Amino acid sequence: MAIELDFLKSLDRLQLILKKKVHADLQGEHAGETFGEGTVFQDYKAYVPGDDFRHIDWSVYARTDKFFIRRFEEERNLTVHILVDASGSMNYGKHKTKFEYAAMLGLGFGHMAMRRNEKFTFATFSEKVKRLRPKKGANQLINIFDIMGKLKVDGESTFKQAMDEYRKYIHGRSLIIIVSDFLYNLEEVREVLYRYRKSEVYVVQVLDPAERELAIKGDVLLEDAETKMTTRTFISRRTKSDYQNKLLNHIMHLKDICEENDAAFVSVTSDTPVFEAFYHILR
Repeated sequence: MAIELDFLKSLDRLQLILKKKVHADLQGEHAGETFGEGTVFQDYKAYVPGDDFRHIDWSVYARTDKFFIRRFEEERNLTVHILVDASGSMNYGKHKTKFEYAAMLGLGFGHMAMRRNEKFTFATFSEKVKRLRPKKGANQLINIFDIMGKLKVDGESTFKQAMDEYRKYIHGRSLIIIVSDFLYNLEEVREVLYRYRKSEVYVVQVLDPAERELAIKGDVLLEDAETKMTTRTFISRRTKSDYQNKLLNHIMHLKDICEENDAAFVSVTSDTPVFEAFYHILR
């Protein structure tokens, strides 16, 4: 498989750049929006002039007639859940398949979680969810890399069923990253994201450049990568234009669904440098 790991070290530099930018942009504000950061309630203290009045607990004031502010500490028990689509449609690509590229993105998120001493789990999904159980320790990513390299990428994607199945593994504060081509019924995506709203969710769409451009023409025989059904058709300029418009509408609809459910969204093609893809995902 054309999965590479050389890019992982460059992600450390990217995290440092973005962290500095976030703190510059959010001076005095809650910076828990960034990857792997957050706050959790610790205790109360009596209000004194100079304290941030926005942290006054008015329910306590109603009971005691005294001002108390809520104090917070940084929460470190974040669990990062990385789910990569391994259905048949992901096994497409001339130089690098969509699955190979998606696997690299997943490994990148795992690397960043490890660097922050955060727990992470890695899973693939098609007709069912398959949780990867690598050995713990410094070689955890290498073990996942080996497992992914031996994985069979085929079958239909039953997205809603797979995500509903995975919910039993989500406990406490979680960051959920879903990497897929998302070329299926988006109403299923809407339902899933609505049920995952208590967690922070990143939706990463991976497409092959040929899918974005429809780099074929004339009389062709097409095969469904998941069902293996074939159909013969003629690709004209008008067909290509209609296809591109429908795909763009599909992507924009997916983006709207993500925004409705407070999920981050980015769409990339598998020829995008991985470092650049992470910049767009994390910024």
